[in-house]
Amino acid sequence: MELSQRDITYCKNVGAKRADILRKELGVQTAMDLLRTYPYKYIDRSKFYRIAELNDEDTYVQIIGEVTEWHTIGIGKAQRLSATFFDGTHQCELVWFQGAKYVKLAKGVKYLLFGKPSRFNHLYNFVHPDLTPWSKVTPEMTQGLEPYYNTTETMKRHGLNSKAIRSIIAELLPDLKMGVPDTIGADILQQYRLMSLTDALINVHFPKDTLAMQNARARLKFEELFYIQLQILRQMKRREQNPGFAMPLVGTRFHALYKALPFDLTNAQKRVIHEIHDDLKSGRQMNRLLQGDVGSGKTLVALMCCLLAIDNGYQACIMAPTEILANQHYETLKAFLAPLGDAVHIALLTGSTTPKNRVPIHNGLLNGTIHILIGTHALLEDNVQWQNLGFVVIDEQHRFGVAQRAKLWTKNQLPPHILVMTATPIPRTLAMTVYGDLQVSIIDELPPGRKPVQTIHYSIQRRAQVYAFLRKQIQDGRQIYVVYPLIKENEKLDLQDLQNGFNELCEAFPEYKISMVHGQMKAADKDLQMQRFASGETQILVATTVIEVGVNVPNATVMMIQNAERFGLSQLHQLRGRVGRGGDQSYCLLLTDLELSKETRKRMDIMVATNDGFRIAEADLQLRGPGDLQGTLQSGTPFELHIANLATDGQLVTLARQAALEILDPDPLLEDERNRIYKRRLDTLRIEAHNWSEIS
Repeated sequence: MELSQRDITYCKNVGAKRADILRKELGVQTAMDLLRTYPYKYIDRSKFYRIAELNDEDTYVQIIGEVTEWHTIGIGKAQRLSATFFDGTHQCELVWFQGAKYVKLAKGVKYLLFGKPSRFNHLYNFVHPDLTPWSKVTPEMTQGLEPYYNTTETMKRHGLNSKAIRSIIAELLPDLKMGVPDTIGADILQQYRLMSLTDALINVHFPKDTLAMQNARARLKFEELFYIQLQILRQMKRREQNPGFAMPLVGTRFHALYKALPFDLTNAQKRVIHEIHDDLKSGRQMNRLLQGDVGSGKTLVALMCCLLAIDNGYQACIMAPTEILANQHYETLKAFLAPLGDAVHIALLTGSTTPKNRVPIHNGLLNGTIHILIGTHALLEDNVQWQNLGFVVIDEQHRFGVAQRAKLWTKNQLPPHILVMTATPIPRTLAMTVYGDLQVSIIDELPPGRKPVQTIHYSIQRRAQVYAFLRKQIQDGRQIYVVYPLIKENEKLDLQDLQNGFNELCEAFPEYKISMVHGQMKAADKDLQMQRFASGETQILVATTVIEVGVNVPNATVMMIQNAERFGLSQLHQLRGRVGRGGDQSYCLLLTDLELSKETRKRMDIMVATNDGFRIAEADLQLRGPGDLQGTLQSGTPFELHIANLATDGQLVTLARQAALEILDPDPLLEDERNRIYKRRLDTLRIEAHNWSEIS
């Protein structure tokens, strides 16, 4: 029976009970599923250390020596065993906190010690090490790379630790060596110098050397990324056949706004408008992602493109995730369109719009007198119908579910053109996967005259100096944001919280007015506090990350972030983008504890060093990995990576995409006989990528 069809229950050393645990804990159903459960690390068992050679960077090591003394401390369950291990020149301590009574030690016996060293009281110690009499050491224990597998507490309680998983996989080795059907054609294997699947699976679990292990992992990573790209690009090829509203005309409204602008568009804005117009006049439905750093002018680009649609006889809408952001867009667009008078009518529809005010909006959409509707999820309601919706802008689209966005499909006979916008710069490798079937435009240039925000890192011990700086800014007529990671005090976390911070700031700045905003407030109360700050009635706005997106107060020149170590790089950059929107020099103050981890200090250093959102996004991906982003994806997407890592495997992503395009360009439906292998594999994987052609 093929390994892909053999129930895990009937594999040697498994049985019904263990099989049930493997199914529940790892999703393993068959022998092949277990072979596709890859080691997360390897330990080189061919290398031996001396105690004098150990350092704090070592993970697992093995040492030959003797136990010179030992003693038991405590009684019952609290009993622990401590022993001194000597390698001939230096000594270290061994400690067992559990199962001490089962550890048998003898003097004058040569042992192989294997474990993870840590330093305590200037002495290296090993907690729960493997200690094997040299007479019982087998060649396999001291040769090559030993794989380690992720396990859960439930698995360990039933004897399914990493060694047990390795043992079960070892029993499958004879069948594996007989060969398994490959998932990649011979031409691609040869072109990209990849191992066969059989050799890759053998060497990922039992590598003969480091090079074989690396080649095996590269082959399996390539395969994983290749099928993601194949599905994404196949969907894009299908969507390119979708008809769309043709909008060739660059009309009077577009030209009128262009001439009325009090400044010139940047070259990047002009380039992106041309890219979008090329899509609009093609006769195919547009699905394009617009990336642009905070303050780069995405909203104006979106408005100009809405006018292209309106000049061609269509209506447009802009959907934002929050009422604050929707209101912000409405006010911004109203100001831009003022010189055009009655030529363009815009309206705002949110959850707060009263039933009475909804009636003229619904009527205006149906009779075509409303050209642009701006709103929140309210735009998706069934009773919101257009006369001729042709262009849709979705801002910060990751905050909307796929099912929500899909409701816009029904608003016209053909799907409207879609422009997806994000102010969160996306690293190239993620853009090729998460948004791989969208065309991408990037505004990589800030408007002239914008002064870069100066970022300064302070420890909380310098709070008095920081407060003096804040007071000077307010005295100069400026306003301040202060952001906290928590709303209320949490005894488990030693962090400054918003409630206590608000009280502290009221005491420190009694002569000034302070607003407070957080996610648990009612929308009306939140908007009121935001309006007080925007109008200049209050000088300080204390908030959580609810202000991360869509707040525009040009007079605010300082963003102070408490416990900045609790935020990721991209989030810090988003918060920093709330200032620097006027002509005055602006500042971002990062307050952290004095003692920081190496990674946290690196994050702070990056923030201080650059304002470039794309550099920050790349650094964030390298430091934190793609987990956060992948965690936000809906189930059923092809992003459940088992071995590839988007943070480190960017080159493989590029190669996998290139290989997928080479197959799909001549055969977009995978109908060619030699491409059936890929169609079958896609069906087996049941990959359901985001269907971006249906997001409207």
